[in-house]
Amino acid sequence: MYKEDIFSGKTLLITGGTGSFGNAVLYRFLNTGIKEIRIFSRDEKKQDDMRHEYQSMYPELSEKIKFHIGDVRDLQSVKNAMYGVDYVFHAAALKQVPSCEFFPLEAVKTNVIGTDHVLTAAIEMGVKKVICLSTDKAAYPVNAMGTSKAMMEKVIVAKSRTVLPEKTSISCTRYGNVLCSRGSVVPLFIDQIRQNHPMTVTEPSMTRFIMSLEEAVELVVFAFQNAESGDIMVQKAPACTIEVLAKAVAELFDPGHKIQVIGIRHGEKMYETLLTNEECANAVDMGRFYRVPCDKRDLNYDNYFKNGNTERTRLSEFNSNNTMLLSVEQVKERLLALAYIQEELETWEKK
Repeated sequence: MYKEDIFSGKTLLITGGTGSFGNAVLYRFLNTGIKEIRIFSRDEKKQDDMRHEYQSMYPELSEKIKFHIGDVRDLQSVKNAMYGVDYVFHAAALKQVPSCEFFPLEAVKTNVIGTDHVLTAAIEMGVKKVICLSTDKAAYPVNAMGTSKAMMEKVIVAKSRTVLPEKTSISCTRYGNVLCSRGSVVPLFIDQIRQNHPMTVTEPSMTRFIMSLEEAVELVVFAFQNAESGDIMVQKAPACTIEVLAKAVAELFDPGHKIQVIGIRHGEKMYETLLTNEECANAVDMGRFYRVPCDKRDLNYDNYFKNGNTERTRLSEFNSNNTMLLSVEQVKERLLALAYIQEELETWEKK
């Protein structure tokens, strides 16, 4: 899908780099011609664990990884890590729906203000490209996490208008749930099975997009190669019901394991949207992806009141109810392709 040498001789900074996405990027690009990968995060314990892990696995390559302690909430700490950086993948975020629901200002500080800090530092330091990671929950948001991510997208698009794209190109990717990422439901299901507790499902008919970490990286790299500044790039992902996902995990680890319905949590939706009906007016279908171009109009109100758009792209809202819904067998197949599941099954079989 892309040439491995696109980062050859370049320095890449990943904010929130100790998370699942940062690790997936490292696995993909560490053994290429990339010059340096900087991991920026505020958790020194995770950084230390990550440092030792990669020193053990890739002793000849681990020198390419540089760790920077800092917080996207602190503009100066971001600037300190940004010197000499060619590209930025901005993944730092508060992502848990319940915690953001109870502490919404914390979500604003990290997801909205933190993103502005990253983009401000990137522009000042002459970074060539910034790709920001968003979520399906930003489309028609009903919870604090989704609302903060929707505002984050607005900041990204607005900031892209303030700088020449040939100096710093700024774009965004939006995708759904990543299977087996940190804090996601599949590891929770496996832990519940291991402890012989019922698998807890909020609402069986609830649908969610699903994708692998590798697919998340593919989307970011696709945006890196194809997005214009201000674009939001969306991947066409399949989905499944939460009941199907739970049954698939149970069949892999303990067929017939009890599933308990506990009810919808704070701020949850029955289905998620990746492309809104309003965005469809100008979205571009790129095969496996949608491109939502930035509105290039300036703050001339006459353009808004007098000059509308009579042409509309013939696309409709893309959500987890009208995409391809996977069966239990199809979800099992996707799970079995993941290294995390393979390792967990190996451990399970040794019991």
